[in-house]
Amino acid sequence: MAMAQHMKLDEAIDTLKKSGVRITPQRHAVLEYLIQSMSHPTADEIYKSLEGKFPNMSVATVYNNLRVFKEVGLVKELTYGDASSRFDCITTDHYHIICKPCGKIVDFHYPGLDEVETLAEQVTGFHVSDHRMEIYGICPSCKKNEAHH
Repeated sequence: MAMAQHMKLDEAIDTLKKSGVRITPQRHAVLEYLIQSMSHPTADEIYKSLEGKFPNMSVATVYNNLRVFKEVGLVKELTYGDASSRFDCITTDHYHIICKPCGKIVDFHYPGLDEVETLAEQVTGFHVSDHRMEIYGICPSCKKNEAHH
């Protein structure tokens, strides 16, 4: 695990402790997997990659843990058209670019969309709580496949 990931994990565990959440080995493992995985895994993917380590863990356990993480603000649930939610460990503000053919989601950072919120408030009189931006396209591997056909 990279140094930055270790720090993220420690911070996340601190957050949980402060919120009074017990750190079970399973929670630790789910959190670690989320932080290491850059692929916005589904609960199923998390379950499949951890079931070897925790034979008595169920998909429900994974979901419950994700819900706890969501409540304390560590994890965001990304729901896009398809049935399976993906989970994203919240670190800093970032945006998603989504491949239309294969559904792959990649993070990218772009500072300075805060002024969009300010503008939206001024124009509409709303109080803005947050925003999400999604960009759609075709990822390099789908593009390569298209070129071959």
